[in-house]
Amino acid sequence: MIHSHEFLLELWRTMVRIRRAEEAVARLIESGEAGCPCHLYIGQEAVAAGVCAALEAEDTVWGGHRSHGHYIAKGGSIEAMFAEILGKTTGCSGGRGGSMHLFDGVHGIPGTVPIVAATVPLACGAALAYKLRGERSVAVSFFGDGAMEEGHVHESMNLAALYRLPVIFVCENNLYSSHLHVSERRVTANLDRAGEFHSIPSQSVDGNDAVAVYRAAREAVDRARSGCGPSYFECRTFRWRGHVGASYDLDAGVRRGPELDDWMAKDPIRAIESQIAAQWAAPLTTAGVPDLAAKAGEIEAEIAIALEYARSAPSPGAARAAQQVWREAACAR
Repeated sequence: MIHSHEFLLELWRTMVRIRRAEEAVARLIESGEAGCPCHLYIGQEAVAAGVCAALEAEDTVWGGHRSHGHYIAKGGSIEAMFAEILGKTTGCSGGRGGSMHLFDGVHGIPGTVPIVAATVPLACGAALAYKLRGERSVAVSFFGDGAMEEGHVHESMNLAALYRLPVIFVCENNLYSSHLHVSERRVTANLDRAGEFHSIPSQSVDGNDAVAVYRAAREAVDRARSGCGPSYFECRTFRWRGHVGASYDLDAGVRRGPELDDWMAKDPIRAIESQIAAQWAAPLTTAGVPDLAAKAGEIEAEIAIALEYARSAPSPGAARAAQQVWREAACAR
């Protein structure tokens, strides 16, 4: 399958937008300007970009604690995300949720959830609603390899298979659950087969190849829309920063040095740039070679403007602290 020049460029733009936004968040953390916990997605950009490129506006994505990338790839406002992380009233959750509670109903982001594996039953519930209402929407659940050790993941998969729900399970296997390597938690590296017991088509995808992820997601979306039920795929990838915060794990005493070096050499952004270069070099290509450096500069300017708008937004007043804590209702007498 040969993809258009613009399609590859759009994948690249999404990944660079995620990377630059995440690096800006890292600086906010390091300077102390951001006070909420932030789990960075740097190194995993190809998964969010590839999956969301296969989705339409009415489809929903359900992310977890490391979901800046999913939010951006689905079209969420970067300015609103920055404002949320800074606790501003213009934040995507009104400044009340922070980094792990991102919301954009217009773009199909009903909310990210920091509880491990909580995205899975939520996505299944959404998919069940779509099916009962006769809608063509598809729900996508993003979760990490550690989530596969939660019982309700398998309960949800069984329900999804039984009722042929239009849901896609995407396991972003970055090899670490917090600071524990997958080899210390599992006898065999077989997460690519996790859906088989529930009769769900399962496969392994190179999580650093955005085009490969897109193709797997496209197939899964088509299957879901046609009424054939759920799909599952494992995307093997790697997060460059620590479990939480801006530091590298080595800084926190977790030794991933050689492993991290190997994965950084497989940078997903460099991989898509190589694919772009190869396609533009094809004999039948007539389009001009894109200036990726200039385009990256435009994205950096976009990120800088979004951050300044977020910084200038108002902070919530003290009176707002008690709002949305309990249900307010008039007492009948």
